[in-house]
Amino acid sequence: MTTLKYLLCLFLSSLVISHANSNGLKVGFYAKNCPKAESIVKQVISSAMATTPSLAGPLLRMHFHDCFVRGCEGSVLLNSSTKQAEKDSPPNLSLRGFSLIDRVKTALEKACPETVSCADILALVARDVTVAAKGPSWNVETGRRDGNVSNSAEAASNLIPPTANFTFMKSVFQNLGLSVKDLVVLSGGHTIGTSHCTSFDKRIYNFTGKGDSFTDPTLDTNYVKQLRNKCTKGDTTTLVEMDPGSARIFDDKYFTVVQKRRGLFQSDAALLDDPETKSYVLGATEQGSTFFKDFGVSMVKMGRIGVLTGKQGQIRKVCSKAN
Repeated sequence: MTTLKYLLCLFLSSLVISHANSNGLKVGFYAKNCPKAESIVKQVISSAMATTPSLAGPLLRMHFHDCFVRGCEGSVLLNSSTKQAEKDSPPNLSLRGFSLIDRVKTALEKACPETVSCADILALVARDVTVAAKGPSWNVETGRRDGNVSNSAEAASNLIPPTANFTFMKSVFQNLGLSVKDLVVLSGGHTIGTSHCTSFDKRIYNFTGKGDSFTDPTLDTNYVKQLRNKCTKGDTTTLVEMDPGSARIFDDKYFTVVQKRRGLFQSDAALLDDPETKSYVLGATEQGSTFFKDFGVSMVKMGRIGVLTGKQGQIRKVCSKAN
């Protein structure tokens, strides 16, 4: 009984902490102390997207990777002299756009020194690159503060790998306070961006361990042939579009790809293994789909994970290093 009471107290305490953190966020947090903050971010991002639209996918993914490790507190941006930071972890080696985040921070520091957090910059940039890719917009809650710890091992153990099955993904999302619907909706972010062959090569070569002729049976056989033409065995450099032919446009075509068993990752294919996510995948491309609206809602929810607010953390002067 004593153990049960102890666990209950821990659970209730975690709820209080989570509630207090999320209450520190609000739309328009910088309205008084940096009223042009969001317009400054938008201006820098719009200029960058006009010349380098391929950065939209990586920058959206950067916000995901930040939130899933230690919460949305900018730890993915920190450098380590010993290469032990989150950005040095294998799942993050393909992230791009750090210099653009630095450019945004520089512009904000010029306008409002030591005011806008790097964690908030990631959240705002994720929204703005989605809009730049012709996707939905949403009101971003701000007020996050920055953490000062970044650990490569934590990224490796907390980020969902492309080989994940549905049960594993559901567990990770639920532990972060996200629902099954959030899981399938946020997977729709794969509509923009590319992936290295190494993230899916085991699906097209030696899937069962019995030879290269054995491929993932959940992957369309014709698509396997196309992928093999692009990715030779052991290829570590080639990039493949996650949403072929539409990788720079944020749309619902990703769900059509998954329906056709052409999702690039095992985690994409896993969305067809659960009745709720399969139903959403099938309905997302139909007239009246709420995917765009749902994506904004789920992004706001994700942006509340493990945030530091109030006097917690710090406002970094430079996003790549703690003060």
